[in-house]
Amino acid sequence: MGRLMKYLKGYKKESILAPLFKLLEAFFELLVPLVMASIIDRGIADSDMGYIGKMGLCLITLAVVGLVSSITAQFFAAKAAVGFSTKLRQALFDHIQGLNFTNIDKAGTSTMITRMTSDINQVQSGVNMVLRLFLRSPIIVFGAMIMAFTIDVKSALIFVVAIPLLAVVVFGIMMWTMPLYKKVQAGLDKVLGVTRENLTGVRVIRAFHKEEEEEEKFKKYTGALADSQIFVGKISAVMNPVTYVIVNGAIIALIYTGAIQVNVGNLTQGEVIAIINYMSQILVELVKLANLIITITKALACADRVAGVFEIQNESTDALCEAYDVKCGRGEAETEKLAEPGKASTPFLQFDHVSLTYAGAGAETLHDMNFSVNRGETVGVIGGTGSGKTSLVNLIPGFYPATEGAVLLEGQDIRRMPEEELRNRIGVVPQKAVLFKGTIRSNLQWGKPDATEEEMWEAIDIAQAREVVEGKEGKLDAKVAQSGKNLSGGQRQRLTIARALVRKPEILILDDSASALDYATDAKLRAALKKLEGSTTTFIVSQRASTIRHANKIIVLDDGEMAGIGTHEELLAGCEVYREIYYSQYPEERLKAAREQKGGDGNGRQ
Repeated sequence: MGRLMKYLKGYKKESILAPLFKLLEAFFELLVPLVMASIIDRGIADSDMGYIGKMGLCLITLAVVGLVSSITAQFFAAKAAVGFSTKLRQALFDHIQGLNFTNIDKAGTSTMITRMTSDINQVQSGVNMVLRLFLRSPIIVFGAMIMAFTIDVKSALIFVVAIPLLAVVVFGIMMWTMPLYKKVQAGLDKVLGVTRENLTGVRVIRAFHKEEEEEEKFKKYTGALADSQIFVGKISAVMNPVTYVIVNGAIIALIYTGAIQVNVGNLTQGEVIAIINYMSQILVELVKLANLIITITKALACADRVAGVFEIQNESTDALCEAYDVKCGRGEAETEKLAEPGKASTPFLQFDHVSLTYAGAGAETLHDMNFSVNRGETVGVIGGTGSGKTSLVNLIPGFYPATEGAVLLEGQDIRRMPEEELRNRIGVVPQKAVLFKGTIRSNLQWGKPDATEEEMWEAIDIAQAREVVEGKEGKLDAKVAQSGKNLSGGQRQRLTIARALVRKPEILILDDSASALDYATDAKLRAALKKLEGSTTTFIVSQRASTIRHANKIIVLDDGEMAGIGTHEELLAGCEVYREIYYSQYPEERLKAAREQKGGDGNGRQ
């Protein structure tokens, strides 16, 4: 929790005033038993109605001042807690946005969502309760004991025995339940994960009629969560009855001791009632403190989970970069020399013996990728499912750092480049077309915030999306639902391509982003992209051989390794993997090639 307190610094005034006003309320509350004792010993004993009225007015005054103090304290506590949680949530969101794909994959989406919402809400409640009650309750408890000593030392010794017993119970249960509450929050992560999976995959579940299995799975996770909550709840519930037993036992002892003291004339009846009232105040405050401890325990467990996200840091790439420079025999001066833009001997983009191993993976996903690309070239990437096509292009914008070798942009290791500079030079269209709630215009402005309408329409035309935009009411200002749910798959793909093109990137990555397009639209898109040659280097990842056959060079991947690189004709002649892929899509070409190999044209002529 201490690691998160820096987000409370902007609310120092509220954090001080809230407990002070609660202490003021506690001070007035401690005076009430003394006023009651005075009413009994002087007003009632002497039948002095005037004195009773005066003291009654004093009690009302104490109540009003206490109420005002309590409301003021609640205002400052709420302001500080809400402000704290707002800053913390923003800081957590900013931190998550800065994490690379490796760390986001490792943490998991459902865990991030739980910590951003439920956990921070628990921490907010904990801060609010601490500012209001954490000082008040101990002050009332120890203040009541001190006030009891001012009345009668012998009776007050009962407080000395009762309060440590209560402290052992309260803090013992707190230490027991804290790790259990962490397990409860972990169980909530699992419930959120299965819920998210079901909501995103609801069509698949219904298509395969798996509703009952998923219901049983959900029941299993929620049952486990309920069991853990009930178990820790039972332990926490023990606190109240145990504290009641101790306090009521102390009250019985006080009544017995007080009666003896009254008989011998050492105490008045009003003083005995005052001491019993102080013990009752302790009981009430300890019940509050018990509930406060439960809230704080939850808050501390959640705070540890939130702090755990802040502890996730992107791996330093310095060691990898230095190891690469040493391996290549490059010193600092040579690295700077190679990084000079426009140097003729330096390829625009180079994969220098790059390998990639995902965190927690047992084997390499990519092995020894070694090729270079000149500015303005179109590069096709093809291969079987799971061959590493997406992993390869994800290395270019630095979504994942190369674990061996280096990706060089104009001779400079991209791991040494500022992230903003690198990403501004690259336009990425991911496999899954993702649009955000807003308008078509606002989505295109993700590519370039200050884009003019002319630039937007130019990108829309290249992406073959003009008919999509013009067919919508409002055109560029047409509404887009969350995730683009009000658009078809092909429409979403074309708009995401337009979004990447708006910024006129130096490198354009199309990661199987035309899979939902028909062949005619796909052909028009490729023809339009061809006109970008000379200014934009394009990587096209596709399962369709027709999409990449006219690329300047084609990279063929097979199980994480380069099976071949070259033009369509070169690969047909010399790469078995490419031939298998191509001929599986064009079986008539296989027959034609077989006939030509036999030396005939299929009609028996030589």
